[in-house]
Amino acid sequence: MRVAIIGQQAFGKAVLDALLKRGDEVAGAFVAPEAPDANPDPLAAGARAAGLPVFPTAKFGAQESIDALRRLEVDLAIMAYVLHFVPQSFCRVPRLGTIQFHPSLLPEYRGPSSINWPIILGKKQTGLSIFRPVDGLDEGPVLLQKAVEIGPDDTLGSVYFNKIFPAGVAALLEAADLLMAGKAEERPQPREGASYQGRVGKAESRINWANPVDVVYNLIRGCNPSPGAWTMANGRRLHLFDARKTVAGTFGEVKGLRPGQVAAIGASSFTVYAQGGFIEVERCRYEEAGKIGGGESGLEVGKILGE
Repeated sequence: MRVAIIGQQAFGKAVLDALLKRGDEVAGAFVAPEAPDANPDPLAAGARAAGLPVFPTAKFGAQESIDALRRLEVDLAIMAYVLHFVPQSFCRVPRLGTIQFHPSLLPEYRGPSSINWPIILGKKQTGLSIFRPVDGLDEGPVLLQKAVEIGPDDTLGSVYFNKIFPAGVAALLEAADLLMAGKAEERPQPREGASYQGRVGKAESRINWANPVDVVYNLIRGCNPSPGAWTMANGRRLHLFDARKTVAGTFGEVKGLRPGQVAAIGASSFTVYAQGGFIEVERCRYEEAGKIGGGESGLEVGKILGE
């Protein structure tokens, strides 16, 4: 199988390595342009190390990009972590077209933060899809899907790196093999159950301590490690990362506490009251500073966060 890979970062590099390891012919890599002072992109660096042509591509619809792919004469193009729209004029150049990876069970959670949202919403399952890219965002027919469980203490990082990442690499290769063998079934995405969620940014990741403790904990998990759920503390934005949840079983445990109030400070953590329980924070970061242990936060018992 002769392929071109389109992508970036660690996931793109892992797909490249998997293709090369099993003996597929990778004709070239189309990557995002790199800023002069930026660290080398893993996919670009890996392709260059393997002696492959690398095409920094800002506009996939540009004629020079289309011509570059056409000259490679590939069977298939594989999109592995692509953040830009790729038009059909580019996708249709390979003999078997193009396939793309998306980290959700389409048509659910279309959009750029498709791993964050299921965790934030307290779901117990998500997954990945290999599909045909079309001009609509994440709307093309699906070739292959794999489900993964979301554990009660899973974070964005653990779901992606431990579950979706390795399963996604394997699924792209499986889908490519099905296409090469003429056995792939392309299923249009149903309208029922379709959803689009925007990026989890500053507004979406702000903690409301008046919410139930489960809601607060899910937000922290779904934003760890990025963008980091946050609250105001000492006039600065404080991002919370590694944390644990404890449900309060009696009125006596919460008597006199206000939502967002620091209930305890330990050597390595601090604990905050939210409706119905407590969040123990073991890792945090003030805005424009590095990560620190919760016990190094400088907070005091009784401090109200979020104000």
